[in-house]
Amino acid sequence: MRNVSQNYITQITTLPFLFPVNCYLITDGDSLTLIDAGLPMSAKKILWNIAMIGLPLRYIVLTHAHGDHIGALQAITKAHPDAQVMLSARELQLLKNPEPYAFEAQKPTKGSYPKAFPVKVTKTIGEGDMVGSLSVIETPGHTPGSISFFDNRTKAIIVGDLLQTKGGLAIAGDTRPLFPFPTMGTWDLETGIASTEKIMLHNPSILAVGHGQMIPEPMPLLEKVVTRAKNKLN
Repeated sequence: MRNVSQNYITQITTLPFLFPVNCYLITDGDSLTLIDAGLPMSAKKILWNIAMIGLPLRYIVLTHAHGDHIGALQAITKAHPDAQVMLSARELQLLKNPEPYAFEAQKPTKGSYPKAFPVKVTKTIGEGDMVGSLSVIETPGHTPGSISFFDNRTKAIIVGDLLQTKGGLAIAGDTRPLFPFPTMGTWDLETGIASTEKIMLHNPSILAVGHGQMIPEPMPLLEKVVTRAKNKLN
């Protein structure tokens, strides 16, 4: 496990060297928001960090519902039964009614969706909704229902697997040979490019991803990875 904290964000990483899987605790006034729930083995460290910060966990929000982002949900909700669990309506639709070809790209979904969601969803969220200080941005690409969270206080953005930094910054679907796994679970690269351009409109100060380290002042690098991904499509 590895922890990194800055600007209200605590990044908790499971298997940091082999297969880094990140989740994030956001300190928001007198409470905490957990973004993603990692692997089952992440639960102990997540709960330890919540206890060390010493604030109640109010929200558990999910960028998407792949297994490496929901693994510790049952353990965390058992320890914090008052926390509200949220994900996007499109992602919940996929979980309830799996379709072989999904939404506008009409391509098959990929990745480790559960056969049944492990906990009760309190609320679905979408574009423009607020979770404390976080704005919800719909950023499909890695999955049809992927969402990102923009901290209006600091301009940090947490994007799940829309992008990766492990193996080199890339839009999921643009394969990085040193860490190809996000591509293996990606629904549609072209949609991911559009979503990356969308988050760039917010001029984020910090980019936080599902796999890899956080990047400060990411805009010049984001411009490069968009160009790279478009060249791949062409």
